[in-house]
This record gives sequence, structure tokens and C-alpha cells, in this order.
Amino acid sequence: MRRTLPSLMALQCFDAAVRHLSFTRAAEELNLTQSAVSRQIRALEDFLGRPLFERVKQRLVLTSAGEGYAAAIRDVLDRAEAATLQLMAHGNEGGVLRLAVLPTFGSRWLVPRLGDFSRRHPDVELDLVTQVRPFDFDKEAVDAAIHFGPALWPGATCHRLMGEVIVPVCAPALLKEWAGLADPRELAGFTLLQHTTRPQAWNEWLHAVGVDDVDGMKGPRFEQIQMVIQAAIAGLGVAVLPRFLVEDELADGRLAVAVNRPVNSQHAYYLVHPATKSDLYPVRAFRDWLLEQVGA
Repeated sequence: MRRTLPSLMALQCFDAAVRHLSFTRAAEELNLTQSAVSRQIRALEDFLGRPLFERVKQRLVLTSAGEGYAAAIRDVLDRAEAATLQLMAHGNEGGVLRLAVLPTFGSRWLVPRLGDFSRRHPDVELDLVTQVRPFDFDKEAVDAAIHFGPALWPGATCHRLMGEVIVPVCAPALLKEWAGLADPRELAGFTLLQHTTRPQAWNEWLHAVGVDDVDGMKGPRFEQIQMVIQAAIAGLGVAVLPRFLVEDELADGRLAVAVNRPVNSQHAYYLVHPATKSDLYPVRAFRDWLLEQVGA
């Protein structure tokens, strides 16, 4: 099926005109005449059936339609340029892998292991960005992401990495004379620290241990697990957290298990990537290495 697309030259002229808000300066950048840029913009507007620019007091400004289109086209051109440069530089081997990763999982579990990946794949350059919520691969310039939740991500292939065991933890001083709370219902007397992107974490744990009379939604909220960990260390309350992310704090005494009732989380960590990128060398190399790591 033929795509409904204007010419690449028209899009390049539009992008340059948007950045400079001048057909003359856009022409200088593209080594064209001002009239050639003007013709390309006119042809693009005819193709779209609406104006993209207007003159206000002799100044070139974008219309509302032009503003929305400019942002989308800039992203498309940036991604096309990045793909072109990568292919020119690396061919079918090596290249850049842009990976979106959960901040605390990345800093505490993934990054300490990346030295092994770099030694084994020196031809792959990693570019890590943080993400705390799922996003649309069609709108984000990333090749893959590490996701926590169900094995669902529209338009993506999901590879299960690991589950997690969650347990309530807090600063030892918060427990005072208790070595731990014998009854989970005693948590009603404590501040429960909440993780914004896992709003049901406390309710899921309370339900799993058979407690239905403690309000699992009440308490101060933090966007990142790292912040929840630090709040627990500071004695601000009790946090329900993946045990593997706080092993160091439990080992050195900065945190203690408040209620020794570990629960398997309903969800898991997944490596996800668009199905169309399954055969890209950087994606394949990282996927195989990561699955080997969790298997070990």
C-alpha cells in the first residue's frame, strides 16, 4: 500500500523554515534559493490542505496546525537521520542501543553488570535514559525498554526477565523494642510510604497476607523507588519494596524487615522492544546478554 507522504525535500524545507522562521535563512542552510524553499512550502501546504505559516506584521509565524505538524516532523527527521548515521558508521554490526530503564532497577541492578556487556560487545554503545511509565515506541526515540508490570506493551515484543518478592521494611529505630511486627495489622499504627507508579503495592501485599482493615493507600507519595528507600532509611515510615533492591540496606542494618511476610509480586520485569527491531544487532546482543544474566 502506497504511503500518504509528502516529499522529503518539502519536509526538510519546512523543518528548516520552522527553526529559522525565515524562508531566506532556511534556503541558506539547505543551499537552495528562497523561491525554491517557498515553492516547497506551498506544495506541502497544498498537499496537506491547510496553511502552515502566516505573516504577522512582516514576521513569519506558524499556524496552530503548523506547530503540531512541526513537532511530529522534527521527531521523524531526527530519527531518520540517526538511523542513517548509524548505518553509515556501523553497517549491520555494532551501533547504538538507546535503552529506557526504570531508575532504581537501572542504578542498583543493571548498571553494576554493564561492564560485562561492554567487554563482550565493545561495538555496541549504550545510551540509557530513565522512564517510570510505559510510553509509545512510535513517539519515543528508544530501541528498547525495561518495564515492570504485565507482559503487555502495544506493538512490542516482551521478554520476561524476573519476578520479585516484596516485603515491608523500615529503619530499625522505627520498630523500637520489637524485632519485627508479629501481626501485619499492627501496620495500622505506622506511616505507610507510597510509590506513585505502584499505587496498589501496599494493597496487594495486605491482600496477600489476609489483611483487609488497614488503609493501604494512605501515606506520603514518592515517584521513584530510590526515593521510597531513602524515606524508609530516614525513618519516615514503612515501605513495601522488592527485596532484591534493598539487600545491601538490609545487610548493613540501615533497613530492617518490619513484618517477615514476603509476597511474590503479581507482575515481573520485562525487556520490551518493537517487533520491527528484533533483528537489529544491538537489540539482539543486549537481549541475549540480559537473558543470560537473569538466568545466572
